[in-house]
Amino acid sequence: MSARLDRIGLWSFAGTGERLARAVTIASVLFGRGLLWLLAAIIVGCGIWMLLPLSEGNGAEAARPELAAVESAPSGDASAVVSSASEAPAPATAELSRLRISSQTWRRGGLGSKALVTLTLRNDNDYAVKDVEIVCAFTRRDGSHLTNRSRVLADAVSMKSRKTFARIPVGFVNVNADQARCSLVAARRA
Repeated sequence: MSARLDRIGLWSFAGTGERLARAVTIASVLFGRGLLWLLAAIIVGCGIWMLLPLSEGNGAEAARPELAAVESAPSGDASAVVSSASEAPAPATAELSRLRISSQTWRRGGLGSKALVTLTLRNDNDYAVKDVEIVCAFTRRDGSHLTNRSRVLADAVSMKSRKTFARIPVGFVNVNADQARCSLVAARRA
C-alpha cells in the first residue's frame, strides 16, 4: 500500500498527520505534568504558610488604658504630685475573686480557622457585672503554648447568678491548636 501512496504523492500527507498526532500527544502530556508541578508547589506553599507564626499585633497583650497601673510619686515632693487616677476617673472594676468560669468548651468554626468558645460565667458578687474580658490560651497536643486570644463579653451577668455564652468567636487559631484554657482578666460593675 505504501507503493501506491508513493506513486500518487500522498505519502507526505500521511506522515504529516502522524507527526501532528504525536506532537499533540506530547504537548498534552507536558501540559498535564506542568499542572501537577504547579499543584504540588501550591500545596507546599500553603503548608509552609500555615507553619509560620502569627503576627505580634494579634495577641492579647494589648495595653488597656483603664487598667494601667498608677505610677507612684517620689517621696520628697508629695504636695506637688497629682496622681493620674484623680485626673481620669477609673471605671468601677468588679471583684474577680467572686467571678469565675464554671464550665468551658471550644470547637472550630469558619472552615477550621476560628475558635468558638462556649463558657458559663458564675457571678457570686452582690452586684451585676458587665464587659467581662476573657483570655483564651491555645496549646498543642503536647502542651506547648501556641497563642492567646482575648474577647470582651458585653452582656451583663446578674448578681448571684450564672450565664452561659454559647459559641463566642474568640479569633483565629493555629491549625495545630488542640486545647484551650480561658481565664478572666477584667470586669466592670453594671
